[in-house]
Amino acid sequence: MAQKVFADAEAALDGVLFDGMTLMSGGFGLCGIPENLIRAIRDSGVRGLTVISNNCGVDGFGLGLLLEAGQIDKMISSYVGENKLFEQLYLSGKLQLEFNPQGTLAERIRAGGAGIPAFFTKTGVGTVVAEGKETRDFDGETYVMERALTADLAIVKAWRGDTEGNLVYRKTARNFNPMMATAGRVTLAEVEELTAPGALDKDMIHTPGIYVDRILQGATYEKRIEQLTTRPRDAARAQESV
Repeated sequence: MAQKVFADAEAALDGVLFDGMTLMSGGFGLCGIPENLIRAIRDSGVRGLTVISNNCGVDGFGLGLLLEAGQIDKMISSYVGENKLFEQLYLSGKLQLEFNPQGTLAERIRAGGAGIPAFFTKTGVGTVVAEGKETRDFDGETYVMERALTADLAIVKAWRGDTEGNLVYRKTARNFNPMMATAGRVTLAEVEELTAPGALDKDMIHTPGIYVDRILQGATYEKRIEQLTTRPRDAARAQESV
């Protein structure tokens, strides 16, 4: 059996990066993103990337690091509103964008991992989302065909994993990581805690190890909160008493 456990992100990425590749990066907003692998990809200098991710991080963090380094040519995303550099690059024609409804993006990735080449959905019918795509009527309703997505490399982040590659995610981190783990020709996982086989509750495993080619324990995690909005305590109490 090929070695799955690697000492760090740089070692795990050795031999799997190349210019012009398609990369899937898991997470939702700034939650559950593979921070260590993203930094190592930045440091590798690989260029011409097509990146499939719900969003592109923020300025100076997450996938925003790859934008700053000029490594991304195209994004296939659902939400891009938190990154000023993204806006500048897109409006200046330096960054391509394929925009997707969030559920459609998730299903395109899931279909890719399941070996389903395309599917029909009502989402986007009659909008710019459907332009240039095949449509078909089923039971009197119009649907648009969406193609599945796969990647040369999928990088995901889990809370816990074992040395066989079985993964457990926490809360919002389950949004895109599980399906991306199935849709990469090579899948790399970084985890907060790496355990021995058998240490994970079998009923709690979200990604079976058969999907994971390489795994590492991440060195550092900032775990940023994308937007923190609070009310002054007195105002909150007054509102609760109404």
